[in-house]
Parts: sequence; structure tokens; C-alpha cells
Amino acid sequence: MQCRYLALLEAHPVWTKAITSALLTFVGDLICQIVIDKKQSPDFKRVSIFTFLGMALVGPTLHFWYLYLSKLVTMEGASGALLRLVIDQFIFAPVFIGVFLSTLVTLEGSPSQVLPKLKQEWLSSVIANWQLWIPFQFLNFRFVPQQFQVLASNVIALVWNVILSYKAHKVVAK
Repeated sequence: MQCRYLALLEAHPVWTKAITSALLTFVGDLICQIVIDKKQSPDFKRVSIFTFLGMALVGPTLHFWYLYLSKLVTMEGASGALLRLVIDQFIFAPVFIGVFLSTLVTLEGSPSQVLPKLKQEWLSSVIANWQLWIPFQFLNFRFVPQQFQVLASNVIALVWNVILSYKAHKVVAK
């Protein structure tokens, strides 16, 4: 299985990362619906849209972002990892979270709720992101080869997808 995945990663990096991200967003939203939201049966429209975003937005974006980031910051060691971390978490992540939430709310049929959703959930989502991702991304950028950074991130992304699904699907307070 590992060799097959590595071969797919080598031959089709964007598609492999897109499908991996789709599977993890699928599982993350299902966990959120069943464990946190305590739904009796999953909302398949919701999980489909969340999964689609994992495949079409998250996987490909992170592939190209990590590639760009590794070319932008060529320093090795802890200094390079720290600089990549700062750029990733304080420039890319806040913007990407806003794009993700806006796209999700729009695809779920409530474009008029984009601004209220961002006002309610964006900052707390960014802070939750920092709490989870800053420690992990330092290790990821410091020790994981660039071609495996999306894969390594996907392991933590399962937890993040549960959190993001929860925040994305909270009712907007009036």
C-alpha cells in the first residue's frame, strides 16, 4: 500500500493529494456530524460539499502552496522552517480559512450568509488553526521532505477537518 501510494504521489501528485484530502474531509465531516453534532443519520449533501472542497480546493491548493513555499524559502534547518511557518500561518492560513468558509457557505446555498459567517467564525477558526497547526507545521517544515508535507499535514488534517466542519456548520447568530 505504501509503495503504491508513493508511486501515485510521484506520477500524479496533484490528483493523489486531492483524493487524499477528499477522503480526509469526508471522514472529518462524518465524525463531526455523528460524534459532535450527534446526528442520527449523516447529511449527505453537506458531506458531499465538504468532500468536494477537500478534493477541488484543499488538496490542490496545498500542493502548490507547499511547492511555492519551499521555493520561496530556501534556507535549511530551523531558521528556514520557522520562516516557512510564519509565512504559512500568518499570511496563507488566515486567507485560506476565509476562502474555505466563504466557498463552503456559498456552495451550501447561502451566499448571503458569507459575511455573517466570517464575522462569527473566521477569527476563532484562525486561532484554532494556530493552536493545532503552528506546532505541527514547524515539525513538518523542519523534518518532512517537501513532497510528503501534504501527506503529513493530512494526518493532522483529520482532526482539523472535524474542527473546521463544526465551525463551518454552526448556525450564524442573529
